[in-house]
Amino acid sequence: MPNDPDTSTKIEQVIQAERLWLEAHLRLDLAAFERLMADDYTLISDRGELLDKSQVLAAFRAGKKHWDEAESDDYSIQIDGNVAVVRGRWRARGENSGVRFDYTARYRSTWVHRDGRWQILSDRSDDQP
Repeated sequence: MPNDPDTSTKIEQVIQAERLWLEAHLRLDLAAFERLMADDYTLISDRGELLDKSQVLAAFRAGKKHWDEAESDDYSIQIDGNVAVVRGRWRARGENSGVRFDYTARYRSTWVHRDGRWQILSDRSDDQP
């Protein structure tokens, strides 16, 4: 129910978690990534690869990525108990393995509420022209 106070609170918490996720990208904050990612996290890459938490963290640790800008908006959030599905728009600019990037993508992320906090369980983005 959209007017349920509990649902409204959860939506606000998920948006806050999304913002912390963005800040972690901007600062390349490995400790924040570790906290925000569920142990069973899966990333679906733009090439359709499935990457687990350890693989994604290893890519961040390699130091070949950095973001000059990362932001998201245009959220649509569905809550079902302790699971939230977020659809939004992600804008990013930076460098990955020496290659500059500047793009906008639609994304979908799934968050789960465990141990008193929201953690990202899975995400996927689709590049937009």
